[in-house]
Amino acid sequence: MNVPIRLPEAHLRPAKHCLRFHYANELIVVERALKPRQVKRLLIKVDPDCRVSVQAPASASDEDILQALKHRGRWIYEQLRQFRAQLMHVTPRQYISGESHYYLGKQHLLKVIEAPGDVPQVRMLRGKLEVNVRQKTAENVRDLLRAWYRTRARDVFDRRLEAMLEQTLWVSGEPTVRIQAMQTQWGSCSPNGRITLNPHLVKTPRECIDYVILHELCHIAEHNHSERFYRLLTQVMPNWEKVKARLDGMAALVLSDLPKLDHH
Repeated sequence: MNVPIRLPEAHLRPAKHCLRFHYANELIVVERALKPRQVKRLLIKVDPDCRVSVQAPASASDEDILQALKHRGRWIYEQLRQFRAQLMHVTPRQYISGESHYYLGKQHLLKVIEAPGDVPQVRMLRGKLEVNVRQKTAENVRDLLRAWYRTRARDVFDRRLEAMLEQTLWVSGEPTVRIQAMQTQWGSCSPNGRITLNPHLVKTPRECIDYVILHELCHIAEHNHSERFYRLLTQVMPNWEKVKARLDGMAALVLSDLPKLDHH
């Protein structure tokens, strides 16, 4: 899974069509995304839900892209195998006591307490996430947890952005940051430099949060995934590929409670 993984609003969703090829007796379907902005290099992505997509310059023919996909066929196939294995071990959240929920890369045991006379709240105590609700329903616990994660995300993201700005000297001023829950997007950067971050990212380790923020800050200098973009990213985080792999490995776990959406 690459970053950014985006889910644009429906009215901005670009047209796309599918390309198909076989690898290891498996038919692999790849969506070619036609993006509004110019793409200078081919980018292949495999998302945690096993959706494969490719971005390519508008001048590239389907035949040229298919050749590139076949050349990377083994990598695509291995990514699909890994994500399918993850999905086999991920069960939908029930929001009951005893479940494991993540915060900053660490697992916390969920403890749900029904307290009709108390103010609903979430507290993190001794490795547990303690949720007080007036009525013990999955929806109540889920909504309270999501609100708590969003609040925590705002605080953590602001602090990590401030720290990462010390490394990205090409960024003048502090970018505007928006928090938006998405199933297949950790972060994105608009053409005018506004950064959007997924609150569920706060469930991952700090280095993964730093990676996504740095990735988007690099897009302020280079909006496409060009050679210059990757040089900048490597300059500010030499081990970004290792961190990205760790983030990819957690994707199915931390996004498992989100509804299915039509996404990139």
